[in-house]
Amino acid sequence: MPHEDHSARTRKPGSSVPDEWAQSKQWAALPRGKRTDSNGNEVLFPHTAEGAVSILSAANSTTAQGSRDMVDEQMGVYDSYLTAADQTPTNKEKVKQRAIQTDAALREKFGIPAKGDMPPRAYSRVRTIGFKIIKKLKDEVSVYILARVTMKAGAIEKTHSSYTRTLLAAEWDGNDWKMSSAATLRAAQQVEGKPRPAMALPGTKKFNRAGWTAPRGTS
Repeated sequence: MPHEDHSARTRKPGSSVPDEWAQSKQWAALPRGKRTDSNGNEVLFPHTAEGAVSILSAANSTTAQGSRDMVDEQMGVYDSYLTAADQTPTNKEKVKQRAIQTDAALREKFGIPAKGDMPPRAYSRVRTIGFKIIKKLKDEVSVYILARVTMKAGAIEKTHSSYTRTLLAAEWDGNDWKMSSAATLRAAQQVEGKPRPAMALPGTKKFNRAGWTAPRGTS
């Protein structure tokens, strides 16, 4: 499954513009899915590398807020975006247990009850701010996804941000792109021993030097 790294850096509202501000050199308007499924997730992406990046970005993007927790989010990802080969009872239970642990850690960090709705305006969001393609074939695409994690414990609480870099891969199943553990393992073997792209904000020289592409609409 995904290979994920976290940044040790946290930013808060009011942070100054980065010292190495620079216009992002590479931008991409990623395609949308043709429809939304019963989980509220976009599906049926085009059979292109950009379509694969779109579905991997969607699978890596989550929002826990109000009555919707990380279990809801991750089980939706499981149903909408995993290959048929990866949708096994064992994997489903693993995904559920990881989501339960993530949700419990989030609630502990916020200092809120272990069960029930989150407080008003409390949330945890993950959004893609960059990607770097590793391998691009007709029916298989692997990529690093750079994401911003934003958390807020309530209406009057400070907003905290951190960053993740996740190795993901998708396979074309004849109808749509699906996130694949087998393809992700092949990607991990391909990048083994090679430097990983540095985590950096779009609009910085470090982001450009790392070779990230920023999806349109990121900042």
